[in-house]
Amino acid sequence: MNPKTTIIKFALALFSLTWLTGCGSASLENHADTTPELKLETFFDGELMAYGIVLDRSGNLLRRFDAKLIATWDGDNGEIKEWFSFADGERSTRVWNLIKTGDNTYTGTANDVVGTAYGETQGSALYWKYDLEIEVDGSTYEVVLDDWMFLMDDKRLFNKTEMSKFGFKVGEVILYIEKL
Repeated sequence: MNPKTTIIKFALALFSLTWLTGCGSASLENHADTTPELKLETFFDGELMAYGIVLDRSGNLLRRFDAKLIATWDGDNGEIKEWFSFADGERSTRVWNLIKTGDNTYTGTANDVVGTAYGETQGSALYWKYDLEIEVDGSTYEVVLDDWMFLMDDKRLFNKTEMSKFGFKVGEVILYIEKL
């Protein structure tokens, strides 16, 4: 094979790979000028109610749930208690411990979060990235969560989370949260 042809094929393959991995990835900076501004310590304060669905990687509905949330803050330290009720009767609880680490950055830990979640806000959006342990049919799996929140107004927020394992999408959670 001609060395020039090999170089051209390699360059085209590299360009294609770079282009494909760059497509479709959301950027937090795209939300910098959006309003209202999302501050976790403002929205997640007091009683809230969440309504959500869990989808498989193909978009098929797996589960429906609602959750009661009670959030409190003491300075830069926040706590969000979540009580989940699934349509199939399962119940679970998660307690988030949040720290505001900068003007628009946060960290969080919870009982089923592996390590620490890191989040950042820009405008009306928040992006979290963290690993979560989930139980499926009696086995526990660790999945990566790309978690986006979008503040609609001072009372309503939408949350869209993609779950992946080994870099492949395995499911999605979509939920609506409302301040009571």
